[in-house]
Amino acid sequence: MVADYARDGVVLVKGLFADWVEELRAGVERNMADPSPQLMATLKPGEKGRFFDDYCNWSRIPEFERAIRGSQAAQVAAALMGSQRVQLFHDHVLVKEPGTNKPTPWHTDGPYYFVEGRQTVSFWVPLDPVKEASLRCVAGSHLWERDVLPTRWMAETNFYPGDHNYMPVPDPEAEGMEIREWEMEPGDAVAFHYRTLHGTRGNTTTARRRAFSLRLVGDDARYVERPGPTSPPFPGHGMQAGERLREDWFPFLC
Repeated sequence: MVADYARDGVVLVKGLFADWVEELRAGVERNMADPSPQLMATLKPGEKGRFFDDYCNWSRIPEFERAIRGSQAAQVAAALMGSQRVQLFHDHVLVKEPGTNKPTPWHTDGPYYFVEGRQTVSFWVPLDPVKEASLRCVAGSHLWERDVLPTRWMAETNFYPGDHNYMPVPDPEAEGMEIREWEMEPGDAVAFHYRTLHGTRGNTTTARRRAFSLRLVGDDARYVERPGPTSPPFPGHGMQAGERLREDWFPFLC
């Protein structure tokens, strides 16, 4: 699995959060009842359904923190990344209600973040059985020479002002890329690199699709300046380019 992750930038980890599904479901309900100021608008007027998209809540939602610290996620992340230590970057909740036809566009997470390094991993954990609305990742895309252009999904414009050395967002299906997608049970996890191109289908089923994501970094991750405010922004962090993420905001998990 470690070799597959290094080659493909994505692997399936069966049952990683299987013992924490009910805890995470309770945390998602708490989060949806009390969203953070980071809650993002995801659907344009007239688009059907509801897509709840919120992040950076682990420190105020105890169910999330218990699952993060109590599961084996940090130990698995350390092995996949080849890192001695693992630092928490942030959590992310994504809920697509039945009939939310809008897909999540193809993108890579790395350019939106203020952290760079070879040792990164995200866990995407469904809290409901998923088939048609599963995460899709392009194998090997984390090794591309250039980052994929970050965009604003609602406005469909560049995320950062100005002209930067990003590659255009590809169309993996039209270009015949190798797409990895799995049928998953609650508590399974897709582990993928911050530079891995990914997206999700719209939820055309009659069931909810709740997912909890966890973003972690390893030994070589460092703060980097971007051409504009990042997502998440973390205002007032006070870090300088080249520094490790501050431990009081981004604690070590192992």
